[in-house]
Amino acid sequence: MNTSAQVRGVEVGQTNGIEDGRTLKRLQDLPGPRGFSVLGNMLQIKAMQFHVSLEQWARDYGSVYTFAIGSEQFVVVTDNALIASMLRDRPDALRRGARLSDRLVELGVSGVFTGEGEDWRKQRKLVMRALTPEVIRRFFPTMIAMTERLRQRWVTAVHEGRVIDVMRDLKAYTLDIAIGLAMGQDINALEHDSDLLQRDIEQIFNRVGKRLIIPFAYWRRFPLAADRAATACAQRIERTITGFIANARRDMERDPHKREHPENMLQALIAARDEPDSGFTDAHVIGNAITMVFAGEDTTSNSISWLLDFVSTMPPVAVRLANEADTLLGDANLLTDMAMLDRLPYLDATNNEAMRLKPVAPLLGFQTVNDMEIAGVRVPKDTQILGCSRLASEWSNEFPNYDEFIPERWLGGEDTIGSDDLKRKIFPFGGGPRFCPGRFLALVEIKMVMTMVARNFIVSRIENPPPVKEFYTFTMTPSCLPIRLELRH
Repeated sequence: MNTSAQVRGVEVGQTNGIEDGRTLKRLQDLPGPRGFSVLGNMLQIKAMQFHVSLEQWARDYGSVYTFAIGSEQFVVVTDNALIASMLRDRPDALRRGARLSDRLVELGVSGVFTGEGEDWRKQRKLVMRALTPEVIRRFFPTMIAMTERLRQRWVTAVHEGRVIDVMRDLKAYTLDIAIGLAMGQDINALEHDSDLLQRDIEQIFNRVGKRLIIPFAYWRRFPLAADRAATACAQRIERTITGFIANARRDMERDPHKREHPENMLQALIAARDEPDSGFTDAHVIGNAITMVFAGEDTTSNSISWLLDFVSTMPPVAVRLANEADTLLGDANLLTDMAMLDRLPYLDATNNEAMRLKPVAPLLGFQTVNDMEIAGVRVPKDTQILGCSRLASEWSNEFPNYDEFIPERWLGGEDTIGSDDLKRKIFPFGGGPRFCPGRFLALVEIKMVMTMVARNFIVSRIENPPPVKEFYTFTMTPSCLPIRLELRH
């Protein structure tokens, strides 16, 4: 089998073929699983586990191979240096994969995530202004209140002997924060167990995941019941966001000062859209508002869930996290000072290790803008490429015992590589010019929840727990979270 060392250090660059005397491979020269003439490899992909199928094929066929969904051919790469180079080449030489972008746009998720070229650059600047550390700092008191609401909900459930659906509550919590920060609204999905917006978002994610591996977009002509339901979800979400936009406009009309000094991302989007010759439209406002809701709800809650899954099986890790939280918080139940966020080295290490082993984005999608050379292969324009980010970690020499959860590897010291060096080997938030604009917010949320849990609860496995499987929709989600929370005394 090929190893990642065979492609490490090869740069991505545009090429017209053999200008330097080298003979480039063609896509048809690459190895890969044999498929069927019409369906390609669709029937060989595990349902809800697209990423697992690609990782297994990499072990069989090497670090660069091809597969097909219908007539569409994909290139898969697993080398971390090559993936990092491709991330740096976005958005000019490489764009986001059209298959994912098209599926998202069809269900109402657009904005900066699916934008390309100059359109992306304009939206990116606007969204980045709404997610700066200073903006998060102003919002931090609201995050404290929402984290305390989560703590109180769990404390009450423990006292009453009720089973806690931790995954559901984490999704509601992160949704409350996303909408609070982006739109200045407190929908309190956490305390409304039947919140329709949260259920609609879940259904959209599941439908996107299924459509990714279907060769033909049958739903555009002959939608099934599940497709019609997903469309209805998208329409309800858009109506909800449109209502938030109308409220924000009325608020800005009552207080014009907010046009110059917007209090949330939605106000900033509206103010930018209304500037003369801005180039922004109502669709940009709606698309980015919806994108913020989707991105904020799913990725962060799944990251916390995977981390809790590890902690529940490793009592020494849980004890060390509790000791760190106790020392930092004293008599407090949760973080109340943003300065404390930088004083949690062991929590940072456990989070890095969880994101390495259970990345919520195990596949990074690209599409070539022009003909390119990638790892000695001539890759034609509009070819879709998938980077297996977790396998890049597995095959890297920098992670001895790669399949073990070892937070200490991120702490530095005589026997370990410095954590800053290791961080360049994983891509939990993407990389390059299109790195996730919500990275800082996500890390704050993770630290807020995990220090609250470590300070107040004992996390353990339930008896006879079911296996925790990896389900791939738009992100990698645990199939369940079989943990129990007990109050610390």
